[in-house]
Amino acid sequence: MINQSDLDQSAVRCIVLGCKYNQGAKEFAMYSNIVCAVDGSELSTKALRHALGLAAKTGGKVTAVTVTEPSIVLAPGAEIMMVDTSSIIADLEKAKAESAKGILADAEAAAKTAGASVTGIHIANSPAAEGILQAAKEIKADLVVMGSHGRRGLGRLLLGSQAAEVLAHTDLPVLIVK
Repeated sequence: MINQSDLDQSAVRCIVLGCKYNQGAKEFAMYSNIVCAVDGSELSTKALRHALGLAAKTGGKVTAVTVTEPSIVLAPGAEIMMVDTSSIIADLEKAKAESAKGILADAEAAAKTAGASVTGIHIANSPAAEGILQAAKEIKADLVVMGSHGRRGLGRLLLGSQAAEVLAHTDLPVLIVK
């Protein structure tokens, strides 16, 4: 149990639906800068709703991040022939950028419907967990919100859980939405 003297010593004050702590003369609202991973799935939309609700209660802001993984072209037998993949890769990158733009537009529309706003970031050419953590670091997030998984079936088994990867590689609090 925490008593008042413990709170005074650590300069911590709790308020309803959020926490604040005081470091010297500066006061910070807990979860004032939230990054939310979005991939267009129903689960990531649910995570975004949670992030927006939490930000509304704490006075924080939400940044939606979507990540597109590097394009890889496998060409069996390529060791004996020369294949120019530059146009294929360029087309893949363009399609992924358009998809990311649509995902972020959907996130902005969902936020607007909820009476909130969201900033969008697209991290290209990165594994999902690394991109989420990169965005969190860039915006100095104090909370990561994400769905429990974006992939299903064999893809999830082969690639592992991105939520588990984020949890394993960050010191930030992570809210996993199921």
